[in-house]
Amino acid sequence: MSTMTKRSKRYREAAARVDGTQIYSAQEALEILKSLPGPKFDETVEVAVRLGIDPRKSDQLVRGAVSLPKGLGKKVTVVVFAEGDKAEAAKAAGADEVGSEDLYEKINGGWMDFDVVIASPDMMKHVGKLGKVLGPQGKMPSPKSGTVTPDVGQAVTDFKAGKVEFRTDAGGNVHAPVGKRSFSTEDLLTNLNAFLNHLMGMRPPAVKGIYIRRVSVSTTMGPGAYIDFGG
Repeated sequence: MSTMTKRSKRYREAAARVDGTQIYSAQEALEILKSLPGPKFDETVEVAVRLGIDPRKSDQLVRGAVSLPKGLGKKVTVVVFAEGDKAEAAKAAGADEVGSEDLYEKINGGWMDFDVVIASPDMMKHVGKLGKVLGPQGKMPSPKSGTVTPDVGQAVTDFKAGKVEFRTDAGGNVHAPVGKRSFSTEDLLTNLNAFLNHLMGMRPPAVKGIYIRRVSVSTTMGPGAYIDFGG
């Protein structure tokens, strides 16, 4: 209870310094977030985007991945479903765990201590059976996000370097990390713009009217600040 009380007090203090009715420039919003009182750990800075899509229609859903120029500032744990030469390439690229049926059994048994799952196409016979396990976690491999690919070695390199996956949720929102609070404002802004520009380029043809309705940035434990980004 005391932890929650401390957190609530810090959150209220931080929220008092962010005007929820104002739309800031991206740089100003990031500078404000970095200046707020925060916890002792290095928070992740996240972007949340409200899209003007109908999430009930499959032709309007958005899913993909983008490489952030300044990385994520954290260790990304990557597991790979591959055999033979592909498995060796994944290991050489720095994959944290590589396997096929044995990896399926481990994950199906409850192990989820990883951030990204990559699979070569021939391994989907195993991965496909993990849909109910990986799907709710947003970790199910997909060709659209570059996590189902013959070149698993390159995929491991990309995700280790700061490539992030994203997908619309049931409310038509997209969430993604864009770095750490300890990053400079300039590096956070570079990553944020890379993400938003990539998202803009993925506008589904079926979407009419405004595509990007609202954008906010926040830290892990802090309030969000709305930013100006037309779409």
